Amino acid sequence: MRRTFTVALGVFLSSPLVASATPVVSPSPKARPEAISVTPAQTKPTNLAFQRWIDRFRGRARAAGIRDAVLTQAFQGIRYNADVIQKDRNQSEFTKQIWEYLDSAASETRVKNGRAALRANRRLLSEIESRYGVEAEVVTAVWGLESAYGSFRGDVPIIEALATLAFDGRRGKFFESQLIAALKIIQSGDVAPRRMTGSWAGAMGHTQFIPTSYLAYAVDFRGDGKRDIWSDNPTDALASTAAYLKNFGWKKGQPWGVEVTLPRGFNYGLTGERIKKTPTEWAALGVRDVKGGKVPNHGRASILLPAGAQGAAFMIFNNFHVIERYNTADAYVIGVGHLSDRIGGAGPLKSGWPRGDRNLRFSEKKEMQRLLTSRGYNTQGVDGIIGPNTIAAIRKFQSSQGMTPDGYASYEILRRLR
Repeated sequence: MRRTFTVALGVFLSSPLVASATPVVSPSPKARPEAISVTPAQTKPTNLAFQRWIDRFRGRARAAGIRDAVLTQAFQGIRYNADVIQKDRNQSEFTKQIWEYLDSAASETRVKNGRAALRANRRLLSEIESRYGVEAEVVTAVWGLESAYGSFRGDVPIIEALATLAFDGRRGKFFESQLIAALKIIQSGDVAPRRMTGSWAGAMGHTQFIPTSYLAYAVDFRGDGKRDIWSDNPTDALASTAAYLKNFGWKKGQPWGVEVTLPRGFNYGLTGERIKKTPTEWAALGVRDVKGGKVPNHGRASILLPAGAQGAAFMIFNNFHVIERYNTADAYVIGVGHLSDRIGGAGPLKSGWPRGDRNLRFSEKKEMQRLLTSRGYNTQGVDGIIGPNTIAAIRKFQSSQGMTPDGYASYEILRRLR
């Protein structure tokens, strides 16, 4: 897998991140690479210190154009939220394997509920599809992963959460930018401070936009003067998601990806997003869809093996990368794509997964990089990120061991290196 990802079971609160002017293509506030234990004493600085920080912040907010009346209203009754810091600091270093993620992301219950949500909102979603050119099933799938079709939108006061995170300082600059964006939303009249609720990390609404994403991409679909992503009515939230995907180049009619089979003796050095070929060129190399046919020509594509040669293989197209703008984790993109296919009537994936494998801890990934480099397979650094250089090193080591050189960072690789 190219990236690590952290997902909460049952509720998916990852959101598109956009700076106030320039889009940022990363998932919602990153988990710490390693879990950090925090005692209650460490998470409860005096509210006096927090209030002093707010007093200093007011000057920076005014400089950003926030009116005093808005500041007074937004910060009324705000206190340091220790629960938010506990969640931020105690995120596990463990990440879910892709098959564990997909078991939940595209579970039979989520598929059934998605089809029901599509039927119940067919007229609205058809209008959105007509205006933005993003298929109703795709918008519904994002809705399903982000808030279980509106069931889990989060009830944490956003101003309090963002102010606490900005004060805490671990990613203070980022969270302060989100806080100022949230105040701009309140100042615009789109939502009252007490209605502005969401996840502990600042993601809001049916499809979990963070404040800067909202400012840049949220839409008033019915023209009623407000961009309301918080109410039970999902209209503006779903339209905003489609507008976001359209902005980054969604092509209607192009699949996000197609599950494929690879021929015996396939050159695994051709996998990964850096290698792009037309479906015709892939077919000439023996790549077929799971029914044995050639994949239609939807444009240049790459072959992705999210769990190595023992797992499913996908031919991924440009729309895959558009979904990445919402969340960069491969598992999330495949989750949205596969769920959208299932909502549209497709069946489960045909391929199996190496379910006996377990994901590596961040510390183990660094250990793998150190051991590979010491054995002469240079990973060009030890950072715990399984990127192209590490994948290339793994492939060389696998070849030396008589293993399939798929570049997958499995626990078995680490065991052999040890």
